Amino acid sequence: MPRTPDGVAPCAITTAAAEAPSATAPSAASATAQIPSRPARRIAIDRQGPILIEGPVEIVLADGTLARSDRFMVAVCMCRRSRAYPWCDTSHRSRERAVAPAEDGRPR
Repeated sequence: MPRTPDGVAPCAITTAAAEAPSATAPSAASATAQIPSRPARRIAIDRQGPILIEGPVEIVLADGTLARSDRFMVAVCMCRRSRAYPWCDTSHRSRERAVAPAEDGRPR
Protein backbone atom coordinates (compact mmCIF):
# COMPACT_ATOMS: atom_id res chain seq x y z
CA MET A 1 0.00 0.00 0.00
CA PRO A 2 1.45 3.44 -0.86
CA ARG A 3 2.51 5.67 2.01
CA THR A 4 2.06 9.39 2.56
CA PRO A 5 5.12 11.67 2.80
CA ASP A 6 5.12 11.26 6.61
CA GLY A 7 5.32 7.45 6.22
CA VAL A 8 1.74 6.70 7.27
CA ALA A 9 -0.32 4.25 5.25
CA PRO A 10 -3.59 5.89 4.14
CA CYS A 11 -6.94 4.23 4.76
CA ALA A 12 -9.56 3.49 2.13
CA ILE A 13 -12.87 5.31 2.53
CA THR A 14 -16.00 3.83 1.02
CA THR A 15 -19.56 5.03 1.28
CA ALA A 16 -22.68 2.93 1.38
CA ALA A 17 -23.44 3.97 -2.21
CA ALA A 18 -22.43 1.18 -4.58
CA GLU A 19 -19.98 1.97 -7.34
CA ALA A 20 -20.85 1.09 -10.92
CA PRO A 21 -18.96 -1.93 -12.28
CA SER A 22 -15.89 -1.25 -14.36
CA ALA A 23 -16.35 -1.31 -18.14
CA THR A 24 -12.99 -3.04 -18.59
CA ALA A 25 -13.67 -5.92 -16.21
CA PRO A 26 -17.37 -6.91 -16.27
CA SER A 27 -18.41 -9.68 -13.91
CA ALA A 28 -21.01 -12.34 -14.61
CA ALA A 29 -23.38 -10.75 -12.10
CA SER A 30 -23.13 -7.31 -13.70
CA ALA A 31 -23.88 -8.75 -17.12
CA THR A 32 -27.24 -10.11 -15.96
CA ALA A 33 -28.37 -7.49 -13.41
CA GLN A 34 -28.22 -3.73 -13.51
CA ILE A 35 -27.12 -1.83 -10.43
CA PRO A 36 -29.50 1.05 -9.72
CA SER A 37 -27.93 4.46 -9.86
CA ARG A 38 -27.51 6.12 -6.46
CA PRO A 39 -26.88 9.76 -5.62
CA ALA A 40 -23.28 10.83 -5.22
CA ARG A 41 -21.94 11.40 -1.71
CA ARG A 42 -20.84 14.91 -0.78
CA ILE A 43 -17.41 15.28 0.85
CA ALA A 44 -16.18 18.55 2.36
CA ILE A 45 -12.43 19.02 2.84
CA ASP A 46 -11.04 21.59 5.29
CA ARG A 47 -7.26 22.02 5.43
CA GLN A 48 -7.39 22.78 9.15
CA GLY A 49 -9.76 20.01 10.13
CA PRO A 50 -11.39 16.71 9.26
CA ILE A 51 -12.99 15.50 6.05
CA LEU A 52 -16.78 15.67 6.36
CA ILE A 53 -18.66 12.93 4.53
CA GLU A 54 -22.40 12.48 4.24
CA GLY A 55 -23.05 9.10 5.84
CA PRO A 56 -23.45 6.26 6.27
CA VAL A 57 -19.74 5.49 5.82
CA GLU A 58 -17.48 2.45 6.03
CA ILE A 59 -13.72 2.97 6.35
CA VAL A 60 -11.20 0.20 5.76
CA LEU A 61 -8.09 1.00 7.80
CA ALA A 62 -4.54 0.17 6.75
CA ASP A 63 -4.54 -2.95 8.98
CA GLY A 64 -7.72 -4.23 7.31
CA THR A 65 -10.17 -3.46 10.11
CA LEU A 66 -13.52 -1.98 9.16
CA ALA A 67 -14.95 1.09 10.90
CA ARG A 68 -18.61 1.94 10.19
CA SER A 69 -20.74 4.94 11.05
CA ASP A 70 -24.44 5.28 10.30
CA ARG A 71 -24.55 8.99 11.20
CA PHE A 72 -25.89 11.46 8.63
CA MET A 73 -22.57 13.41 8.66
CA VAL A 74 -19.23 11.85 9.58
CA ALA A 75 -15.99 13.69 10.47
CA VAL A 76 -12.95 11.64 9.44
CA CYS A 77 -9.67 12.56 11.16
CA MET A 78 -6.87 13.75 8.89
CA CYS A 79 -4.32 14.84 11.52
CA ARG A 80 -4.07 11.34 13.10
CA ARG A 81 -4.11 12.87 16.62
CA SER A 82 -7.60 11.60 17.41
CA ARG A 83 -8.02 9.11 20.24
CA ALA A 84 -11.11 7.85 18.40
CA TYR A 85 -9.30 7.40 15.05
CA PRO A 86 -10.55 7.24 12.26
CA TRP A 87 -13.26 9.53 13.65
CA CYS A 88 -12.33 13.13 14.47
CA ASP A 89 -12.39 14.18 18.13
CA THR A 90 -11.21 17.79 17.45
CA SER A 91 -7.64 17.07 18.56
CA HIS A 92 -6.46 19.12 15.58
CA ARG A 93 -7.66 22.34 17.25
CA SER A 94 -5.05 24.45 18.97
CA ARG A 95 -5.75 24.94 22.62
CA GLU A 96 -4.62 27.67 24.95
CA ARG A 97 -3.80 26.77 28.51
CA ALA A 98 -5.47 28.76 31.23
CA VAL A 99 -2.94 30.90 33.05
CA ALA A 100 -2.94 30.19 36.79
CA PRO A 101 -3.18 33.25 39.04
CA ALA A 102 -0.04 34.36 40.84
CA GLU A 103 0.50 33.10 44.37
CA ASP A 104 -0.43 36.50 45.80
CA GLY A 105 -3.84 36.29 44.08
CA ARG A 106 -3.20 39.00 41.46
CA PRO A 107 -3.62 38.07 37.78
CA ARG A 108 -0.43 37.83 35.77
